[in-house]
Amino acid sequence: MPYFKEIFDYARTLDPQHRPLTYTNLLMAAGGKDKCHQFADVICLNRYYGWYVQDGYQLIGAKKAFINEMNQWMNTEPNKPFLFTEYGADTDAGVHKLPSMQWSEEYQCEYLTMQHEVFDMFEAVVGEQVWNLCDFQTGEGIMRVDGNKKDVFTRDRQPKAAAYVLKERWETKYRPAPGIFQEQHTSHNTQRNIQKRTS
Repeated sequence: MPYFKEIFDYARTLDPQHRPLTYTNLLMAAGGKDKCHQFADVICLNRYYGWYVQDGYQLIGAKKAFINEMNQWMNTEPNKPFLFTEYGADTDAGVHKLPSMQWSEEYQCEYLTMQHEVFDMFEAVVGEQVWNLCDFQTGEGIMRVDGNKKDVFTRDRQPKAAAYVLKERWETKYRPAPGIFQEQHTSHNTQRNIQKRTS
């Protein structure tokens, strides 16, 4: 721990604006095992429950394990914000399976939905960034089929079904309540009109 404290302390001396410090936590240092959370202002988690951990038909168990870890984090750091900086499931565009199976578009949608349900259970979760926007080339190997496919668009920027899952989430979760924009807009215009009349 002295090693991590020294790094965080030194980083703070380099920033005259005193911006929040964070780091990215991988699953190997899950809640209760991580050694540097106390030095950060924001905790960023990369989590792949349902893909690298308890994948495929084990998705229900993956959700339970994910919730358990988040509960551990809430006990450890109840007053810090959490960002999910990576989560995703590889998907070969055009592959459809019923029931869903890994690499199918249906599984990617179910995976994302499960992740979002867990995020929404915890008020400390203040942001999420799916991995990744578009499929991209990687080195060859047994873990990849012509590149990384966790993305919501293909390499030529065509949407997978997951893109619509995210679109619906963002449009419903982050949409202002009906009438708020209109009221603000009307109030602003009224204020401008009053200023014009009185000047």
